[in-house]
Amino acid sequence: MPHTITLTLSCPQRPGIVHAVSSFLFSHNFDIAEHQQFDDTRSQAFFQRTTFVCTTHSPEGGSADVIATLTDEFASVAAEFGMTFRFVDTPRKPRVVVMVSKMGHCLNDLIFRWRAGTLGGELVAVVSNHEVLRPMAEAAGLPFVHIPVTPDTKPEAERALLALVDELEADLVVLARYMQVLSDETCQKLRGRAINIHHSFLPGFKGAKPYHQAFDRGVKLVGATAHYVTPDLDEGPIIEQEVIRIDHSFDPARLATVGQDAEALALSRAVRWHCENRVLLHGHRTVVFS
Repeated sequence: MPHTITLTLSCPQRPGIVHAVSSFLFSHNFDIAEHQQFDDTRSQAFFQRTTFVCTTHSPEGGSADVIATLTDEFASVAAEFGMTFRFVDTPRKPRVVVMVSKMGHCLNDLIFRWRAGTLGGELVAVVSNHEVLRPMAEAAGLPFVHIPVTPDTKPEAERALLALVDELEADLVVLARYMQVLSDETCQKLRGRAINIHHSFLPGFKGAKPYHQAFDRGVKLVGATAHYVTPDLDEGPIIEQEVIRIDHSFDPARLATVGQDAEALALSRAVRWHCENRVLLHGHRTVVFS
């Protein structure tokens, strides 16, 4: 049966890249279904995302063998242009572990979109340092794993988290208002496959009660930022941001409500785009083919 595969790549900017890729796909009798590209003239870098339909018969091993074969055969093209590339099975939904603390608005939104089939990924477990959100996770049929964290047990807790990620064969970890700072070592091990969400008042309003601080300063915009996790706290490559305009009539409680809406929207979009292989890392930035 025909199946769909997505190719993402980046390389130094030069003529002939699209022609070379298109010729390779044509030579295999593949039909291009979606194509996006971006030339970053400032850094002289090129980015591309192409989804195509494989009309030939699959090997006995299925799509995994198709992708392995394509990767080997495309290597010569990639070497000529200095490409970093990846083929993925488009219909496959990445496995997602969600981490939470006590606030459930982002988890609730992710569960809703997962059940509706619009998240792009497959939720496989919820991990928390508290028991508060166990009923929400279990009501959705998701395993809930309680990993308590104290200053003394933090290294042990992070080892348990990484072991669980490996055990579940998770492709992505989503920090959906998880209120613990991950160690540099854990951030490095999850590089490029962990997404965090924070209110966009950072770094302007750090510490406790950011919405109270924002109210005191009379802010006119409430926002949220979804980004990849890095050792630099809340400064990883940005995937998506959501902004909602407010006015003087919004008290701290209403600000917090609007802020939660922004957080849920930005996070769900970032998760979907990542799961659909629409996000390419470029240093401290991202290229997002939304």
